[in-house]
Amino acid sequence: MRSVGELRNRVVFPGTDELIEDGGSIGTAASVRSRLCTRSAFGRWIARGRWLRCAVWIWLAPLLIGCGNGPADGPSAAPAAEPVSNVRADFTLMDDQTHNRFSATIAPVMRVPSGAVIEAFLKEASDGQLTPESDAAAVASLDFDPIHPLTGPVYVEGAAPGDVLKVTVLRIDPGDWGWAAIVPGFGFLADEFPQAYYRVFRVEEDGYAQFDDRTRIPIRPFAGVMGVAPPTDSMLSTVPPRANGGNMDNRHLTAGVIVYFPVFVEGALFSVGDPHLAQGDGEVSGTAIEGPVRMVYRVEVLKGVRAIPEPQYETDDYYAVTAFGTTIDEAARKATRYMIDWLVAERGMSREDAYILCSLAGDLKISETVDVPHMLVSMHLPKPDRQDQDR
Repeated sequence: MRSVGELRNRVVFPGTDELIEDGGSIGTAASVRSRLCTRSAFGRWIARGRWLRCAVWIWLAPLLIGCGNGPADGPSAAPAAEPVSNVRADFTLMDDQTHNRFSATIAPVMRVPSGAVIEAFLKEASDGQLTPESDAAAVASLDFDPIHPLTGPVYVEGAAPGDVLKVTVLRIDPGDWGWAAIVPGFGFLADEFPQAYYRVFRVEEDGYAQFDDRTRIPIRPFAGVMGVAPPTDSMLSTVPPRANGGNMDNRHLTAGVIVYFPVFVEGALFSVGDPHLAQGDGEVSGTAIEGPVRMVYRVEVLKGVRAIPEPQYETDDYYAVTAFGTTIDEAARKATRYMIDWLVAERGMSREDAYILCSLAGDLKISETVDVPHMLVSMHLPKPDRQDQDR
């Protein structure tokens, strides 16, 4: 087991046996074999071997990944994904290929075809300002300007305004540590907790983090920020969520979920970051367990489908909509309307029946309460063959 000091510049990704060293990236067998992986760091990785496992991954890739375009009748008709244990990426993005604003003017770092599988290494939210050796003083002096280093943007060929970008989260591998904090002036109860506070957590091999002697937190990693470029030349902060997605902090966007984004600019310009290792609905103190991850996802352009106003997502068990607002009430009303719209368009219901079904089976979830000036509310609706299950 590595000491805390050794963890500062060495991040192990459990389940992959791969290593990030000195703030750079070495990669995985999948990324080494990718046709665009030419960075010198990969040469160092190749020298270490692991060819047998790589060969097995390549042989299994067609079975594990699958391809295919989205349905013509709307994004909700697509089958939900299952988490993939081993998948070969077509492209790799390193954790130094980042930006931390949303704008249509940010140049893409990569251009990929629809259907491409991308492996992305994501930095923790502070962009290296906080480490396993940091303390509350480092939190008190935290600079918000570099917050949220986002890996990307990725230009998806064929994506145009009015399309929908389908992002399938295939796998997320957490690093072996993370942090949580109380940042002065930030959080749902900021006025009640004015002092900086800092906790470091180790990701155990069994997939938990020890909170105290009585409490263990399950590690369920997801990207706090996922989004496409908004239709503006302004450099927008990544803190609040918007119609393009962004800092949704939705804990349900884990491996296996399919997320749909409205496309506003040519190429969509998709970015991802702010990895969270564990979080509750609301993220009330202002942070999750923040830590680096390796994420593998597929991007597909859906044309001729029903337009969506904000991101929506689904699993095998439910379909879900998201909505931001300056208050929880506003966001909850928007989410309810979006689900009614979906039921009318996809299930052929009257608005009255859709409204009643939302009341009987829909679950409103407060995804985040802290990303001012916007809050995010989601609504989950079980799929017809899953409505008899306990939600």
